Amino acid sequence: MKNYDIINHVRGESQFIDDLNVPQGTLFATVYGSPSAHGKILNLDLSEARAIKGVKDIITYVDIPGQNQIGGIIKDEELLAEHEVHFMQMPIALVVAESEFIAREAARKIKIEIEQYEVITEPREAFAKNKLIAPPRVFEGGNVDAAWAQCDYIIEGDCDSGGQEHLYLETQGAFAIPLEGGTFKVISSTQGPTAVQRVASNVLGIPMNKIEVEVLRLGGGFGGKEDQASPWAGMAALCAYKLKRPVKLILPRHDDMRMTGKRHPYSSDYKLGLKADGTILALEATYFQNSGASADLSPAVLDRTLFHAANAYHIPNVRVTGVMCKTNLPSNTAFRGFGGPQGKFVIEAAIFKASEVMGMPAYEIQKKNLLKENDEFHFGQKAKHCRARLSWEKMEEEFKVYDRISAIEKYNSENDLMKKGYAFMPICFGISFTNTLMNQASALVNIYTDGSVTFTTAAVEMGQGVNAKIKEIISRMLGISHDSIKTEPTNTSRNANTSPTAASSGADLNGNAAKIASSILRDRLLRSAAEELKLPLYEISIKDEVVCHKGEPTELKWHELILRTYNKRISLQAQAFYATPNIFFDRVTNKGDAFFYHVYGTAYIEVTVDCLKGTYQFNAVKVMHDFGESLNEVIDRGQAEGAIIQGLGWMTLEEVIYNKDGRLLSDLLSTYKVPDIHFAPEDMDVRFLGLPNPVGIMGTKAIGEPPLMYGIGGYFAIMNAVKAFRPGASFKISSPYTAEKVLMNLYSNVNIDEKISSLSVTEEK
Repeated sequence: MKNYDIINHVRGESQFIDDLNVPQGTLFATVYGSPSAHGKILNLDLSEARAIKGVKDIITYVDIPGQNQIGGIIKDEELLAEHEVHFMQMPIALVVAESEFIAREAARKIKIEIEQYEVITEPREAFAKNKLIAPPRVFEGGNVDAAWAQCDYIIEGDCDSGGQEHLYLETQGAFAIPLEGGTFKVISSTQGPTAVQRVASNVLGIPMNKIEVEVLRLGGGFGGKEDQASPWAGMAALCAYKLKRPVKLILPRHDDMRMTGKRHPYSSDYKLGLKADGTILALEATYFQNSGASADLSPAVLDRTLFHAANAYHIPNVRVTGVMCKTNLPSNTAFRGFGGPQGKFVIEAAIFKASEVMGMPAYEIQKKNLLKENDEFHFGQKAKHCRARLSWEKMEEEFKVYDRISAIEKYNSENDLMKKGYAFMPICFGISFTNTLMNQASALVNIYTDGSVTFTTAAVEMGQGVNAKIKEIISRMLGISHDSIKTEPTNTSRNANTSPTAASSGADLNGNAAKIASSILRDRLLRSAAEELKLPLYEISIKDEVVCHKGEPTELKWHELILRTYNKRISLQAQAFYATPNIFFDRVTNKGDAFFYHVYGTAYIEVTVDCLKGTYQFNAVKVMHDFGESLNEVIDRGQAEGAIIQGLGWMTLEEVIYNKDGRLLSDLLSTYKVPDIHFAPEDMDVRFLGLPNPVGIMGTKAIGEPPLMYGIGGYFAIMNAVKAFRPGASFKISSPYTAEKVLMNLYSNVNIDEKISSLSVTEEK
């Protein structure tokens, strides 16, 4: 069960777009972005830039032969700005030159005059001024209004969660090559090849069948390349179309950070009703989503927030409202968890505040309200094969958490300037695209006459090991080794109309399609083998590349069987399609079985805070996670650990800061802090719950997104340590909980967020 991609990475043999040998005559493009966050373009002077030697062309919206529109869910986003700009660094022009250096030098010579308009960067301000992407969305279950009278405690408050930079190792980029007959090949760093194909088709005004999109692998995606890879591929294709030469466009890190959207920041209000024993009766919440300048994937991200508003808890009365607020920032987009983490953070904040008011440990409220089998979610679906309580109980048992809590209390009583904190974080995360039609995939499996096998699916490998898992499925189905199987690049000519590799569904959807295709081939081969051996079909199998009779090896080997089957003119190629069954969602009533299944788990997190400096160290992260029956435990554990670190980073370190003029201040790795080895928990122990998924492929469960949510517990572990230093104090809940915020909470109630947002340009410098 080797992961060949990892082996190639370590050897430095893996190829990404910038590693490809380019044909002679290739040109290089760079993007000129707006120096203003909002305004009307009065004049664009390209003359000085055009005069630079080596510049081949400067392309603006007037050069687009098709549509200057790349919006997916809502048609509200221009490829290149026409008359107005809506965020700082919004693409306005493309400079194409003989080298990237020349292109960038020329871009600096472009002069622009912009009439300045009002700049809005905060979602609540946008809401107050009715600047919305689309009408608010409401999910409701039970009778919230009637429930309040039954509550002994009603907790009201607000909280904020910040953005997060994707920081994939490979920046956004594409390479477009004109071919014969007015066709183009686009090699793109994208999670959604068909999305790139569709955008390029619209921009160039040519049919999709004239554009072939290929993806070998990505150097990371995390959702940032689901839709936001498409503009850069569209720009590269536009340049290649106009100049009739290959064009390469790779964003430098600085441009990538300034021009692309992040995880959506949210500002939320909540109202939580509880009985005196901690039973939650009602939740009402409003989520003000900072969508940015255009829709992008904001509607779908907001839906996921509403779906996961109750996290792993059964709350009989729920009313949650989502508002997409239009601001003058780059359009925020998909990020691992896709709105789920933002929703879960709000319910956990409400429980934390309830524990303060009620004098009851938060974990008692959490445990008391965990989902049980057949509990109904507020959108109408029932919890099936529910493992919320089991994962909590197994976590308690295996990690002896209450002994650890006693030790923490003893430590805090003996130390004045060092305090420990802890928190529990249960999760429940639905698996499927919430847009039902996207839950489909296809696969093509070829067996060659020498017995070697290739496969291609719509799955995009971006470090998550999806191709290794699909290879394992094919290996099991055909009874052959991984060494006999080769992964082909994802290509829209081989697999059309693909859904993006996202929503943690890449292995589920594409693995099932590959399984069906392999099953078709296996059945053909078994019939051929039975005919050759003159034995009953039901007694024949293939194992370790040998045909077996009643489980015992025969003399008929895999390679010989393939050749004999080919000689009978039996097809050794199979294409298959898979669509997730039994899912639906009515977007009028906002009810239905939106998810094929759910992933559960519980984390226990410990932290030590230095109360003199405000710094902290995570001591332990103990997790009992519902992996299902893993296809590859190394890949799955690695995905869980990476997601947890990324979640902790979002909650504590990674602060995305824009000033009031819409300029990104945290636009370099010197000003944007991400987790490193020193940040990592001293003890991270992720264990498998060990139960197969009854509806999952070969018993598996999706792994990509759910563990990120455990990081939310890190926020409240730190806050509990701060409260141990300042008993009775209560603080605004606002992530990320940076060391600066911790320090201020330790010694004052100054609102750091308000101070940062009020900085002037002079003060920033």
